[in-house]
Formats: sequence, C-alpha cells, structure tokens
Amino acid sequence: QVRLVESGGGLVQPGGSLRLSCAASGIIINIATMGWYRQAPGKQRELVANITRSGSTNYADSVKGRFTISRDNAKNTMYLQMNSLKPEDTADYSCNGHVLTRELRYVEVWGQGTLVTVSS
Repeated sequence: QVRLVESGGGLVQPGGSLRLSCAASGIIINIATMGWYRQAPGKQRELVANITRSGSTNYADSVKGRFTISRDNAKNTMYLQMNSLKPEDTADYSCNGHVLTRELRYVEVWGQGTLVTVSS
C-alpha cells in the first residue's frame, strides 16, 4: 500500500518560515505530478502548488514569491518551503501524488495532513 506522510507543520509567527515535507512509502514505480493543498477552517480545500516529475511548477497567486515547491525523485519526497508567512496561511496542509504502482496503474494518494498555524 502506498502512503504519503507529511511533516514539518507547527506554530510560527507572522513573517516566519516553515518547511514541509511529504514522503512516499510502499512499492512505487514512480510518482507523476505531486501537489500541496490546504484547507482553512470553514473554507474549501485549495491548491497551493504542484510540481511535475520533470520539475515544472505551478503556484496559487496567494503564495507566489513566498512559497517554493521542490521534490527529490530518488527519495520520493516533496517539499514546500514557506517564507514570509501570514496569518491567512493558517490551514491544514496535505500532499497529493499520482503514483504509478507495481500494477502499472496510476493511483491518486493523499497524505493525512499537517497543521500550520501562523500567529503572534
């Protein structure tokens, strides 16, 4: 069974930084597009950023210039460097990946989420 596990969330003051990680485990041939999503209380889940296997990236307008998504294909791990954090960045952050399994089919996998709280 393929799993995605996030880490790195926590409490940070406005203007601070955090780095989230998303590690995949299980029998994985490769992972295509991976992405970070977030859901704030009372709001719908939204895409924060995604990255293709070759490294092409896409960001939500609200995080452009502040967040950087990256991945290490050899380690099946994705990262989100978050700088200049704002209170409105407070949310539960989940990672998502389209994983090619040993059955040679792609399955969409979600992590359990990690909470980021930006507050003074």
